[in-house]
Amino acid sequence: MNTQEHISLVDRYSAHNYKPLPVVLSRGDGAWVWDVEGKKYLDCLAAYSAVNQGHRHPKIVEAARAQLDRITLTSRAFHNDRMGPFLQELCDLLGYESALPMNTGAEAVETAFKAVRRWGYRVKGVEKDRAEIIVCEDNFHGRTTTIISFSAEGGSRDDFGPFAPGFRKIPYGDIDALRGAITENTVAFLVEPIQGEAGVNIPPEGFLREAADVCRENRVLLVADEIQSGLGRTGKMLCAEWDGVRPDVVTVGKAISGGLYPVSAVLADREIMDVFQPGDHGSTFGGNPLGAEIARASLKVLVEEKLPERALELGNWFMDELRTMDSPHLHEVRGRGLMIGIEIRKESGPARPFCEALMERGILAKETHEQVIRIAPPLVIEREDLEWALGELREVLA
Repeated sequence: MNTQEHISLVDRYSAHNYKPLPVVLSRGDGAWVWDVEGKKYLDCLAAYSAVNQGHRHPKIVEAARAQLDRITLTSRAFHNDRMGPFLQELCDLLGYESALPMNTGAEAVETAFKAVRRWGYRVKGVEKDRAEIIVCEDNFHGRTTTIISFSAEGGSRDDFGPFAPGFRKIPYGDIDALRGAITENTVAFLVEPIQGEAGVNIPPEGFLREAADVCRENRVLLVADEIQSGLGRTGKMLCAEWDGVRPDVVTVGKAISGGLYPVSAVLADREIMDVFQPGDHGSTFGGNPLGAEIARASLKVLVEEKLPERALELGNWFMDELRTMDSPHLHEVRGRGLMIGIEIRKESGPARPFCEALMERGILAKETHEQVIRIAPPLVIEREDLEWALGELREVLA
């Protein structure tokens, strides 16, 4: 089937809950993908940072194939021989005492909610069913019914209510608003170190450090959603490291499995994680041996190939080049590492037509928050590929 036939099939049988660019991909390798007609594209989205290690990284594929020949799923009714080593390596890498494995990013966030609320009741002593979590405006943490209760996106909320209580919203990066929102019922502050879906928004310098101090002073848990920003994307293993911060709770996903299989996790120390007892929380697929072995290989690639360091070096150079462009459409370039937002002036219209023009030239990037072209390629991308992409961007933005 050709591109249009594939798209027509999806339009006919799928719920219309996405608006993808009109390209149908059939193969990927490293930072490159090919469509069903054989046209080659540079992937500058990396599946929303799920493919930090590149498409079909050979070491991750090899680990998956080997595990497929052994066992793929046991459920948590029984132990398996892959989950323990995976969790140990994950905790050692990120510096926590304990981790709870799940599948998707949204599940990790939901798991974090349950952990901090129960900690609030059983450890901090918050009155039953009064726990509050502070969140930020323009956040994106997933699309479950709990998470959309505090979403800023109208499309994520319209006619999906009633919504869950227990959340207070503050402006992103506003430390005074955080101080003012804390009450005796506050158990946690949930924050993205960089807001990806909102347009690659970066908070003021030192905000996360100050937030950590405010939370500690008020016995409030700092929860960092590192599902997009973590695992090398911004030039550090976790984006919170830029502020020298060790959050009380961290959620990770996406790149934890190199794009091969849904894996996510919540990390915290024992005081928090031990609020869970058998039967309190779980997942049939969470911690399954196939996902665990894939995740082990994915983490190993991040470390051995120094992908965070690579992201920092390439990202700094790429953003410097973007900022020198002479374009009537370019409002701002911002980012860290290879998590980059190119904001288009409102007078030039939305970012979508620019993304479509880039697609025609062989570059796949996606608009976010109407005005921003997000550039987030696999961290294995070669500098010469980015140099080529810069030339195409100059033409499109001219």
